[in-house]
Amino acid sequence: MSHPPHVSVLRDEVIEALAPRSDGRYVDCTTGHGGHCRAIMEQADAQAWIIGLDADPQALEIARSNLAPWHDRITLVNSNFERIGSVVREHQFAPVDGIIIDLGWSSSQMADAERGFSFQIAGPLDMRFSPDQSVTAGELVNTLDERDLATLIWRYGEERQSRRIARAIVAKRPIEGTTDLAGIIERVMGRRQKIHPATRTFQALRIAVNDELGVLERTLEQLPDLLAPAGVIAVISFHSLEDRIVKQFFRRESVECICPPEAPICTCNHRPRLDWKPRKPTLPSREEIVANPRARSAKLRIARKRSETPQ
Repeated sequence: MSHPPHVSVLRDEVIEALAPRSDGRYVDCTTGHGGHCRAIMEQADAQAWIIGLDADPQALEIARSNLAPWHDRITLVNSNFERIGSVVREHQFAPVDGIIIDLGWSSSQMADAERGFSFQIAGPLDMRFSPDQSVTAGELVNTLDERDLATLIWRYGEERQSRRIARAIVAKRPIEGTTDLAGIIERVMGRRQKIHPATRTFQALRIAVNDELGVLERTLEQLPDLLAPAGVIAVISFHSLEDRIVKQFFRRESVECICPPEAPICTCNHRPRLDWKPRKPTLPSREEIVANPRARSAKLRIARKRSETPQ
């Protein structure tokens, strides 16, 4: 049975950047429910080839249903996108013409109480993208000492009240579920802001459980070598920590020298692999934000493989 397609943020802008063509090869690192894959196939008259990865087996099953009309041209792989290099080589798929990474999560993941992503729905403190992962948010909340927990909340959530929150959490252990944790944080911080006071702490725990920033860094390093000349990397981020990593990588791979500014002469022998223009991110339109509020914090950054790498 077909499922309602998940609304892909900045879908039209991604497709414009990729300019999918017949017999082009594309990798969707975060397939979700298949929205970007569908858009690629529609743009390329169903003649493109796609590998779609996703760490979440439930999301991949929905994508398999939604993308059934193109099953013979789309290969879906249950894998974290950190393995993109291995997957592309295993399927003899390189070089590829475009790679998409959408770092958001789907509304169905948030709505599933058993996944533990939402502070608004009672459920276990899980937050794993894949059931194969060993560490859950509950283990972090209930085992880290106060200092390490505060550091985690500050580093990954940029939460100014991280020490107060960590102190309150440790005092109330054991903490069993999502709404229990959210209630503790709300009592510490009150409800003076538009966003829920638990938002940044839940973000921090999710990032830590899934090593999201480390995975992103290791994945980006692999991408230029997988691309065909003029191939496109399109990354959609949803918070400053992700966007900073993408921006720094694109900047480094688009300049001739990465020596420290104080170095008297260049000794790095660095050769740029990407063209990064425009350097400002693409943001969702007001119309898209009204239609899909989760798009409000999205930023799309685009880079292209240099046609000729300087010798």
